[in-house]
Amino acid sequence: MNQIVTRFAPSPTGYLHIGGARTALFNWLYARRTSVTKQGKFLLRIEDTDRARHNEEAVNAILDGLSWLGIDWDGDPISQFSRSERHVAVAHQLLDAGHAYRCWLAGEQLAAAKKQARDNQTRFESPWRDHMGKTPNEPYVIRLKAPQSGEIVVSDLVQDDVRFSSVSLDDMVLLRSDCTPTYMLAVVVDDHDMAISHIIRGDDHLINAARQQQLYKALGWPTPAFAHIPLIHGADGAKLSKRHGDLGVDAYRDLGYLPEALSNYLLRLGWSHGDDEIIPLLQAKQWFDLKGIGKAPSRLDTDKLDSVNVHYMRQLGDDAFIELSMPFIKQDAPNISKPQTEQLLRATTFLKQRAKNLAEVPSAAAFILISRPFELSGKTSKPIRRDGATEILREAHELLAAVSDWTEDKLEKLLQSIADEKGVSFGQIGQPLRAALTAGNPAPSLGQTLFVLGKIEALARLGDQIS
Repeated sequence: MNQIVTRFAPSPTGYLHIGGARTALFNWLYARRTSVTKQGKFLLRIEDTDRARHNEEAVNAILDGLSWLGIDWDGDPISQFSRSERHVAVAHQLLDAGHAYRCWLAGEQLAAAKKQARDNQTRFESPWRDHMGKTPNEPYVIRLKAPQSGEIVVSDLVQDDVRFSSVSLDDMVLLRSDCTPTYMLAVVVDDHDMAISHIIRGDDHLINAARQQQLYKALGWPTPAFAHIPLIHGADGAKLSKRHGDLGVDAYRDLGYLPEALSNYLLRLGWSHGDDEIIPLLQAKQWFDLKGIGKAPSRLDTDKLDSVNVHYMRQLGDDAFIELSMPFIKQDAPNISKPQTEQLLRATTFLKQRAKNLAEVPSAAAFILISRPFELSGKTSKPIRRDGATEILREAHELLAAVSDWTEDKLEKLLQSIADEKGVSFGQIGQPLRAALTAGNPAPSLGQTLFVLGKIEALARLGDQIS
């Protein structure tokens, strides 16, 4: 079997949105899945021929987004613009072989001719296609001399055979009047020269596949295998937009999602392997194939993404979890202390249960990050103002100060013993203690809260409320 070579070819005009990221992921997995036995390659091409819209920052954002997701590529990224001379040469090669022609139809005349074709529901035909006489000494475009009858069949590995009538495909422009190549020419030449074996992309490119197939045939080049993936829609079934969550990969990173979670979610967005939901990239490399791609559009479900992200967050070790959370924590607590960092490490079990993403960790950790002395007001202060609350806090402070084995289990039993001795419910003991320790912020059980805060901080907070 010939070498498998796939590619991702983004335009550097904006961020790497999730649709593009999924396309890159599928291409990467298909190449990497075969790499052990068939030496597959995944190449990266920046389609930067539109210099007016070219944005170098966008190029860097795309490369950074791919790397963050764990997607690497073989060799250096290829600039399509740098290959313009090659594109121009191929256009003239087609011209010399009689597969293309010079066309001087432009401006109002071109617009009128196209309108007439639309009105008559006929194919647009340039009068210069078979012109044999004198030609103007003016700028011209080069058009492909496409078949005028029959049909083009795109044998797609996802969509099966898709048929297009040649009548519906006019003679496309290959070279503009300023001698710059069009996208349709450049992509075919580059894919051929890069020895791309499989083109995996969104199904909005199906019509392009038909036109490109005409060009491959005219050039006498083998046509790569096509696999067109259904697009991603919003949860309402409408075309994906920012309101649905069509954000850049960098935005999802800034929202606190893990790269493992986003890549796993994107993998399952249109591809399946039985009922498996959690599929790490290492496993995906072994399982991925084009047969698993469905024909229907997939729908973006942020709740499902949250669920996958929670799974991967809970797989993190405590140190890694806090390290990854720290940039978000420092947004709320820029001067976080070493004791607070140690408290966070002791609280990871609770924090992982409360947060759906890393950006929610500061909120879940608010009971740790508050600075003392803190004031209690409103509903939060009610447990402290109740009769007997101060006495409970004093007694708890005294007993806790004598504790040498500061463990969650020992602390829970101590607090229960206070309630038993007073003949009251644990809630009557726990409510004023929780208010004094957490300022009303969500926190784990009292024993775990005391353990997380540590003896010095816990006693200091209790002391603030009884002084």
